[in-house]
Amino acid sequence: MFDGTDTVVLYDELAYEDVLPFAWRPLPHEPSPEVMASLAERNLRVLQFCAALEEHGPVREKVDETAPHAADLLRIELKVNLLLDLVGQILAASQQRPAALPVRFNARGIVWKATAPLPAAGTHGIAEIYLRDTLAEPLRLPGRIEGVIAQDYVEALFVPPPEPIADLIEKLAFRRHRRRIAGSRQPRRG
Repeated sequence: MFDGTDTVVLYDELAYEDVLPFAWRPLPHEPSPEVMASLAERNLRVLQFCAALEEHGPVREKVDETAPHAADLLRIELKVNLLLDLVGQILAASQQRPAALPVRFNARGIVWKATAPLPAAGTHGIAEIYLRDTLAEPLRLPGRIEGVIAQDYVEALFVPPPEPIADLIEKLAFRRHRRRIAGSRQPRRG
């Protein structure tokens, strides 16, 4: 399931893979259109915040040192990153989050390592994925359990999200993939 290869795929599409706080919240039936609209609005915001944090999160290695105030901007960026990390730690400590589990997801669905009792095939629920400590809300994607596959991994298909959300999830997976590739190409220090 989680084989450590560079390209992570789920349902024939690039996927995001990590160990993240995750919970499957069972529902008696598929959410109503009103609930789906509310989830879509929140998910859009969560994904936009996550993209903004990733875009400006790590310190850029290639800073144009000839630009005026480059050193000042770098120091400010370091301080903002430190502040975001501290706020994330406070938020994570003050907020009850589910256990971190191996997850692999994209806009089409999710696979995760579950513990008993395992959800039954055909049941509905909402996948809650906490993408970052600095984000108070999880990504909440409604779906239906497809079944249990090898070694207690559960597979669920999502209700197709609106296109802007699907695009942001695709970009999230692509950025993760790009970082993995870049990390594998860097020389290891002994």
